Amino acid sequence: MSVIFAIDGPAAAGKGTLAKRLEAHFQLAKLDTGLLYRATGYKVLASGGDPEDPQAAEDAARALNPAELDNPELRTDEAAQAASKVSAVPGVRAALLDFQRDFAENPPALADGSPAKGAILDGRDIGTTVCPNAQVKLFVTASTEIRAKRRFKELQERGLEAIYARVLDDMKERDARDSSRSASPLAAATDALVLDTSDMDADQAFAAALDFIVAKNLF
Repeated sequence: MSVIFAIDGPAAAGKGTLAKRLEAHFQLAKLDTGLLYRATGYKVLASGGDPEDPQAAEDAARALNPAELDNPELRTDEAAQAASKVSAVPGVRAALLDFQRDFAENPPALADGSPAKGAILDGRDIGTTVCPNAQVKLFVTASTEIRAKRRFKELQERGLEAIYARVLDDMKERDARDSSRSASPLAAATDALVLDTSDMDADQAFAAALDFIVAKNLF
């Protein structure tokens, strides 16, 4: 059976950075679940379809493969808008839930062709809904203000105009939406290690996660 790592948490808490380090350290196949809806929406657009067409959207979701998540076009506003549309389709949500669970149970080979020792998925509801049986569950969080500062700095470094107050407001709105939604709300699993990275750097967060994982004697 594949070892499964579930990493959840709000935006800019540091879960993506931590996931990458754990991926390399434990030789895991990593899935950034946030890209799935973007990839689905982009796939519909690329085929000349309408992201609001339920059948086209569901067909795209069911035909998705992990290699398509590496497309840089998924970072564009066009992909984001398409993602928002396809995410409203129940069939898409069901298909992508199947995709995530299949990835977790049958992780693809690593870039060098060697078999992965497990899978690591990061998102909002991995430990609670997608993979409640994951052997490692981490919930990475930080204060809203700290996360807004991190996202603001990231946007500036990418050469994009940003206003801190607006970034903070957007983050508060997203947190409220993610935490209060009826389907798979953002929440820490009861058996997850909660890592508050407000006063941690990447090395400290990795060390804390590593101690938690090593103690489980999974490898």
